[in-house]
Amino acid sequence: MADKTWMTQESYDRLKEELRHLEEVERPAIARRIDEARQEGDLKENGGYHAAREQQSWNETRILQLKEIMENAEVGEPPADDGIVEPGMVVKATLGRREVKFLMGSREASPDVDMDVYSPDAPLGQAIMGHKVGETVDYLAPNGKNIKVKLLEVTPFE
Repeated sequence: MADKTWMTQESYDRLKEELRHLEEVERPAIARRIDEARQEGDLKENGGYHAAREQQSWNETRILQLKEIMENAEVGEPPADDGIVEPGMVVKATLGRREVKFLMGSREASPDVDMDVYSPDAPLGQAIMGHKVGETVDYLAPNGKNIKVKLLEVTPFE
């Protein structure tokens, strides 16, 4: 995930707070649970120990994921209102016969927006990135079907 991903300041701040919580609150609490479970003895059959280790693994994975997202985040104002699909733009398009509206950006922004969010790295995102309003492109869906996508409207996220 080396490409920059656009997100709102609110989304970035929410991720930053989640990271702080995982590092400063959850990490020490999990370490205490592991230590307490170790003191109980036989680790092979110690369900509390194994559960705490699994939780530790999840926590550390999420910490790494958040750090990578934040390191590659492009935070702030959406791009110029030029009708070109890029991160930070709201796209209205027809996919086959149905009309859809979504934000091109980070899935981590989803809780802050009232619409679907598609990553530029997703198959649909890759198909339409850099295209303009009025253009029609082919999109190879995950199910293997070729779908025509007509870009109806591309505006900055507000």
